[in-house]
Amino acid sequence: QYIGGLGLGAKYLYDEIDPAVDALSPENKLLFATGPLTGTAAPAANRYVLVTKSPLTGAIANSSSAGDFSMAIKYAGYDMIIVEGKAAAPVYLYVDDDACEIRDAADLWGLGTEATEQAVIAQTAPDTKACCIGPAGEQLVRFACVMNDMGRAAGRSGVGAVMGSKNLKAIAVRGTKPVRVADPQRFYAAIVDCYKNLEDPYIDHFHKHGTPGVLQLVNSHGALPTKNFQFGVNERHEEISGRRLAETLSVRTHMGMGCPACPVACGRVSRVTTPEFAGVGAGPEYETVGMFGSSCYTNDLEAVTKANFICNEMGMDTITMGGSIACAMEMFERGIIPPSDIGFALPFGDASAMVKLVEMTARREGFGDLLAEGGYRLAEHYGHPEYSMGVKKQELPSYDPRGLQSMGLAYATEPRGGCHIRGEAQDVDMYGVTHWRLMIDRGYTEPLDPQRWDDKPELTADLQDFFRIIDSSGLCCFMFYLGLNEDQLRDLIEAATGIDMGGYGGLQRTGGRIFNLEVQFNRLAGLTAADDTLPPRFLEEPIPEGPAKGLVVELGRMLPRYYEHRGWDQDGNLTTEKALDLGMP
Repeated sequence: QYIGGLGLGAKYLYDEIDPAVDALSPENKLLFATGPLTGTAAPAANRYVLVTKSPLTGAIANSSSAGDFSMAIKYAGYDMIIVEGKAAAPVYLYVDDDACEIRDAADLWGLGTEATEQAVIAQTAPDTKACCIGPAGEQLVRFACVMNDMGRAAGRSGVGAVMGSKNLKAIAVRGTKPVRVADPQRFYAAIVDCYKNLEDPYIDHFHKHGTPGVLQLVNSHGALPTKNFQFGVNERHEEISGRRLAETLSVRTHMGMGCPACPVACGRVSRVTTPEFAGVGAGPEYETVGMFGSSCYTNDLEAVTKANFICNEMGMDTITMGGSIACAMEMFERGIIPPSDIGFALPFGDASAMVKLVEMTARREGFGDLLAEGGYRLAEHYGHPEYSMGVKKQELPSYDPRGLQSMGLAYATEPRGGCHIRGEAQDVDMYGVTHWRLMIDRGYTEPLDPQRWDDKPELTADLQDFFRIIDSSGLCCFMFYLGLNEDQLRDLIEAATGIDMGGYGGLQRTGGRIFNLEVQFNRLAGLTAADDTLPPRFLEEPIPEGPAKGLVVELGRMLPRYYEHRGWDQDGNLTTEKALDLGMP
């Protein structure tokens, strides 16, 4: 009913904790959930999902990451690891196939993520894979993340702070068992069919430029957040483009070949030699470049890359970090935050100040202690929450929704708060993707107009449900940009598990069950339909220039139709009839 990964984690969390608990209390739980395809030979089947209650939003949190660590969990014979309670002192968990051991981590506390990972492997076995938190998680920074495989991040919603609240520094896993599937012949036939569909032009583009390669496209739609989303066009966007990154700072793809079993290898390693920002490490990704580069208006790839290095080493979400600094910059320029509170001036474009604040935030030093609470609490502290560009207290990623209407609706209704990867509405708006079966069946055979709102409510809901299945399966969502369709995903899941998913429409219904369970968790946690909204800027301030000039997000028009399509009442609550239809408790 919930498949695995995101779905299974959400179900266990819903059943096992009181949604009203303090996210940083021992009563919260932290679930590392793999999918039925994780660790198999399916393309890009390398992901796990962390599920918990978020200390940033108070809502359900789910954050996904890829790499060898997720596959090691399956190789050790497990689908999920559930962490509960709190250790009396810093510890790490070592799982060696059937043996599980809690070990002392006093000597690891305070270390950065790369040093922690290396130390844990040295203390266990050379073929161990690990995830860990950095100093930001130890300091309970509300948007701390969990890092694995030297630069991969379960980045959003503060999952690293929950791990830190439990005094859990790392989880190390060594697995030597095979991952078996129910119907090997059908499974490998399905894999061959998947590879026939993969589109080489997209693979080549993402391999060369990584995710920053989309920056110019976003800018061309007037949707590139600039100066804390005051504008949607950055006239200096070429300075921080994926092409510029590839030409100047990238030295190779991440770990030399990208994530395990991935035909794309979009990740990269960058090197900065300028003394002020020197360093080498994984990234940056598009969202990082968009928030540190354009929203903070630094337009300095070296500074952006350095900020990314610090976030990776300290264990922080780059989206919320960049968005929080951009929020602070706007309030500084408006005279709301005095320089004395920060310790120095903080105008848009000050790359050195931006990088300094990233370090201060990770250690909760000075003004960084306020930034560590996230942009919403920072802005609220100064009496101006309207300058926080987030939903449900989580900062938005690098897409201005005024230029991409379905993105605005997806932001407002996403259970985990401001998010772009639990529905990928921005890609439908920008690319007009038509190779997804669910879109074709709804009559979408031509690119959509990103500025229209009237054809988005039903589609946005359907995409949110479909991407629940992707994040529950163990596959990377990139496979669906590259040509995989719903039929192929169903074939893979059915062949791997031996379970009939109910034909076409069966997966969609399962995705709806998972989505509605997340919403039910949030309602029990105290969130209401009033939280399905956007910052006033997007609803009341027309974008001032560029391709989306004059537009606001037509949320008031889209939301009632969205609720109706979901089978909710006008207050955004699941009806009894719809719950019974979905087979929910």
